[in-house]
Amino acid sequence: MIEYTKRNIRKWSLLGPSGAHGIAALELAERNPNVLMLTADLCFFSGLERFKVAYPDRLYNFGIAEQNMIGAAAGLAKEGFIPFANTYASFCTSRCADQVRVNMSYMKLPIKLIGLTAGYAAGILGATHMSVEDIAFMRALPNITIISPADCTEIIKAMLAASETDEPTYIRLTGPQNTPIVYSEDYDFQIGKAVTIQEGEDVCIIATGSMVSHAIQAAKLMENKGVSCTVLNMHTIKPLDMQAIMKASEKHRLLVTAEEHSVIGGLYGAVAEVLCKERQHKPVIPFGISDVFVHSGSYSYQMKESGLTAERIADKVIKHMNKGEI
Repeated sequence: MIEYTKRNIRKWSLLGPSGAHGIAALELAERNPNVLMLTADLCFFSGLERFKVAYPDRLYNFGIAEQNMIGAAAGLAKEGFIPFANTYASFCTSRCADQVRVNMSYMKLPIKLIGLTAGYAAGILGATHMSVEDIAFMRALPNITIISPADCTEIIKAMLAASETDEPTYIRLTGPQNTPIVYSEDYDFQIGKAVTIQEGEDVCIIATGSMVSHAIQAAKLMENKGVSCTVLNMHTIKPLDMQAIMKASEKHRLLVTAEEHSVIGGLYGAVAEVLCKERQHKPVIPFGISDVFVHSGSYSYQMKESGLTAERIADKVIKHMNKGEI
């Protein structure tokens, strides 16, 4: 049984998202004999080496055949198994778009799709391995739950929660090894329910995935400038916590969205849709990836190039407030 101790949480952080995925896989297998792990030639890079040793008959490696993996996951789900299928996020969404659309969205089969190295985590390999539009792809499909965990502890929480639902689910893993810790102790994780990290009065940063830790840092920088800031972890993109967004809009002068994803079709788009629908016209500043292919490079380089740092967030927000643009 997993224990959310400070020591374990630190260990998961050092292992990074793929390592946390492997830890969760072992826990899931122990809890439920129907849980299976499927991979597309990424056993080591998905953190499943220990799972392979402990449960060799419950790990299926399909090689570099991602579309076949989704088709097989559908068949296993029809037989009552709980298949967790993992590969690079860019492959399991865009490359497998038809299989995901038919088997997960249309047929509503409870496949749990794990998008490894989403965002810039594999950016050194170039545009083919960057996944900065996967939320937009998946949001457009009916019936699919989309989860974007903030840190390694939340990755484990999300996988355990997903295993207990009958919903097709996409879990998006962002961030490098030695992932910043957002949650240093146990907490209540509910799919579709945003988590308030801290409360403020002036600005609310609605962040998801790796950007939650940057949002926390940005809030500290703004506090030093006299700006009180709420940080909201929107770990579930679909179904979206509309109530949390409306509450944030009513309470704060300015909303900010932060995501390691394109500004088109992701968290910013989802939040803006809610505000327009409910006729809440509070200003929203989006922080995300521009409508371009970013040059390959290190994770930190690409994040800086896209303005996805605490310093850039704090600087831009304070400038907006000082200019009276809100």
